[in-house]
Amino acid sequence: MPEHKPKKSIKEISPIDVYKLLPKTNCGKCHETNCMTFATRVVNGELAIEDCPLITERKYHAEYEKLVDLMTPPVRTITIGKGMNTIRIGGKYVLYRHEFTYHNPTPIAIDVADYMSKDEIVARIKTLESFTFNYIGRSLRLDAVAIRSTLHEQAAFESIVKDVANRTDLPIILCAFDPVVMSAGLAHVKDRRPLLYAATRDNWKEMADIAIQYNCPLVVSAQHDIPGLRSLVKTLLKYGVSDLVLDPGTSVEPGLATTIHEFSQIRRSVFLQNDELLGYPLLGTPISAWLSSELSKDVISWKEACVASMLISRYADMLIMHSVEGWALLPQLIWRFNIYTDPRKPVSVEAGVKPFGSPGRASPVLVTANYALTYFIVENDIRSSNIDCYLIIVDTGGNSVESAVAGRYLTAESISNALKDYKVADLVDHRYLIIPGLAARLSGETEESSGWRVMVGPRDSSGIPEFLKTHWPPKDA
Repeated sequence: MPEHKPKKSIKEISPIDVYKLLPKTNCGKCHETNCMTFATRVVNGELAIEDCPLITERKYHAEYEKLVDLMTPPVRTITIGKGMNTIRIGGKYVLYRHEFTYHNPTPIAIDVADYMSKDEIVARIKTLESFTFNYIGRSLRLDAVAIRSTLHEQAAFESIVKDVANRTDLPIILCAFDPVVMSAGLAHVKDRRPLLYAATRDNWKEMADIAIQYNCPLVVSAQHDIPGLRSLVKTLLKYGVSDLVLDPGTSVEPGLATTIHEFSQIRRSVFLQNDELLGYPLLGTPISAWLSSELSKDVISWKEACVASMLISRYADMLIMHSVEGWALLPQLIWRFNIYTDPRKPVSVEAGVKPFGSPGRASPVLVTANYALTYFIVENDIRSSNIDCYLIIVDTGGNSVESAVAGRYLTAESISNALKDYKVADLVDHRYLIIPGLAARLSGETEESSGWRVMVGPRDSSGIPEFLKTHWPPKDA
C-alpha cells in the first residue's frame, strides 16, 4: 500500500482553486483578460503557473508554493539538459489521453557506444541531428543521445563522452553501471545536466552520491521487479535524491507481454491507487531488441520499432533506441505526435488566402478547410503540379472538408465571408470559385451568398491538375 497521502486529481481541481491563490489584480501581464481566465487555462493545461509574471515575486511566495503543490502532476516532471537544449519528461495528469492532454512528448534518444569506431560515432550523431520530417506543418525530430559504456573501462568512456559532447549540443544520457566509470564521463558534461543510467540494488548509494554532487537526474533500474523498484525509490528519496526516472525493464522476446503489463501496472498504480513512489517518468529501452540471437539486422530493427510504438502507447516517457533507419524511426515520431496532440483541439493551420507559384489576375481560386492534414495534402498536390493559383483556407474549426460540411463549419456563408475578409476580389479579374467536390452541395447557396460563379472541383485534391487542365479557364468566361 502507498505510504503517501493521496494527491488531488487534475479532474478535481477547479479554476476557482487556482484563482484563490493568484494575485487577483487582473493586470493583463499574462495576456489574458483577467485572473479567472488565466486560472481556467492553467487548469486546462494551456498555461503554466509561471506564465503569471507576478506570482513568482517575493510577496506571493507562499501562494506560489501552494500553487506548485496543487498543480504538481501525479507523474512528476523531470528536466534533462540545460538552457535551449532542455527536454522534460513525465508531467502526466491522467491515465488516459481522452481525459486530459498528455504533456511532454516522449523523447527518443539514439545510442552511441565505446566499442564503436570514431567514424561510426560521427555518422550516428550526424544522422541523429539531421533526422527531420515535416508532418502536417510540424517538424518532427529526434531528441537526445545516449552514451553507453560497454567496455566498462574508465578511459574509453571518458574519451567517447568528450568526443560526443564536442559534436552535439543535444541532451545526454550517460549509461554506465560502474560508479567510477560514470564519474569519469560525467566530469566532462557535468554542466549539461545529463540523465544518469542507472542506480540498481547493487550500486544505488554510489550513484546517489554522484547524482547529488552534480545535481543530475537519476534512473532507478529494477528489471521486472516492481516491488524492488518501489523499494529503491523509497531508499533514494530518503537519501536525498528526488529527480528520478524509473526503468522497470524492457524485454522484447520472450517477455514483451510482461514488459507492457508492467509499464501499464505502474502507471495504473499511480492514478488508480495514488502510489506516489511510482509517480515518476518511465524509461523504455527498445534497444534491448539487439540482445536477440536473430541474425538479420532488419528483423531486429523491425522488432525494436514495434516495441517502441507499443511503449509510446503504454506510458513510456522516454525511449533509448539503436536503429537509425528512417523506416524504423519515422513511425515513432508520427505516432508520438498524434498521441501527444490535444484531443480537444483538432490540428489546424491558419485561415487565410495563400498564393502558389506566380498567380496572376486570371489564375484560378480554390477553397479548402483549415484542417492541417487536408491543407498539407492539397498544398502538396498543387506544388507537385506547379500550379499557379490562389488557395482560400476557410476556418472550419480544424475539421476536414467532409466533416466541416456535415457539422456546418464550412457553409456558403463562411466561404462568402472568407472571400470578403481576404479581399480575394482584388487579386483576380474573374469571379469563378472552385470548391472541393465533397462540398458540392454548397455550390448553389455559395453563388447566391457571394455573387461568385462556383465550379465543383474533384473530391480528391490529387485530381486538381487534371480538373484545371480540362475546365480552366471556364468556357463561358
